[in-house]
Amino acid sequence: MQPVPNPNPPGAFAHPIEAEFARLLDFYGIPWHYEPTTFPLALDDSGHMLEALTPDFYLPSIDLYVELTTKQQSYITDKHRKIRRARAHYPELRLRLLNRRQMRGLLLKFGLNPSQARPVKRVPRA
Repeated sequence: MQPVPNPNPPGAFAHPIEAEFARLLDFYGIPWHYEPTTFPLALDDSGHMLEALTPDFYLPSIDLYVELTTKQQSYITDKHRKIRRARAHYPELRLRLLNRRQMRGLLLKFGLNPSQARPVKRVPRA
């Protein structure tokens, strides 16, 4: 299995916290791509994807994917499982999962208010 360009690139951020993370990256001049790559995790006999992981951000200057999660613990457990599978299939993959508490701390550290995160309707820069 090989990583592929995201077959369904988004037109806007899925969650306001992603927009705030993008603003933080922009402020510090860190280049980023939003959901650019899909990593197949399971394929059927015909080669169609049954399961995949599409991390939220790719930071090309440091070759790092970042997955943000602010949802319930059950979703986090599923993301951890997918990340373990992705690392098994793609050992060179550099991926960091940031949970709600870590994201809140990061935004507060840099002077952003996570409770006022607002959605962004723009198409993220490539």
